[in-house]
Amino acid sequence: MNEYQIETAQNVGIQQNVASIVDRMLGYLIDSLIILFYVICSILLLVALDLDFGDMWAVYLIVSLPAFLYYVLLETIFDGKTVGKFAMGTRVVKLDGSKPGFANYFIRWLLRIIDVSITSGAGAAITILIKGNGQRIGDIAAGTTVISERERISIQDTLLREIPNDYVPTYSQVMVLNDKDMQLIKNLYDEAVKNGNHNIILNLHNRLIKVMDIEPKEKPVDFVSKVIKDYNYYTQSM
Repeated sequence: MNEYQIETAQNVGIQQNVASIVDRMLGYLIDSLIILFYVICSILLLVALDLDFGDMWAVYLIVSLPAFLYYVLLETIFDGKTVGKFAMGTRVVKLDGSKPGFANYFIRWLLRIIDVSITSGAGAAITILIKGNGQRIGDIAAGTTVISERERISIQDTLLREIPNDYVPTYSQVMVLNDKDMQLIKNLYDEAVKNGNHNIILNLHNRLIKVMDIEPKEKPVDFVSKVIKDYNYYTQSM
């Protein structure tokens, strides 16, 4: 699963996980089965009604509209999702981070004829693999892509912090905190260090001093890092 950065109108970078081609194919399969089921039920209903041939075609055209417009209707109503996308945890979004409008969904749906119908999905698969940011031909024209909303958890997202075997802790007072507190502190600290946000680190420093009732000698950035390591040392030693 690739990570894709979208730039908002405020020039803020947002990391998004591009939906894998497997997730998109499985989502498409689920949607196709739903459409097929609906069409079969519609035909059986029309046969049961025993309508004249001319009337049957007129009624069938009306009844089949939801199946024909399935993708554009559901993506518009459910904010970029179909049943298949709900099942696979994927969603259609605009490249600039804003919410797609009906025109975007309509263009994607219209070019599905080239992407999926005419080429049996090969056109979409090849374009997605070449582009690398989850775009098929319809997405390129509409300025959209498909992302995965499944949360990716890595070792950096956990409480674990690598500490040496001969590590000597400084603040036993860290044990007044719990795992939930420390996870929040670690996440805020890592994000602040990554973005160079000293104010967040300073706020964490001041809050920890108050909660732990101590007077540290380290600089705020070193102190918060030390607290995280100390917590890891004590909890891993238990």
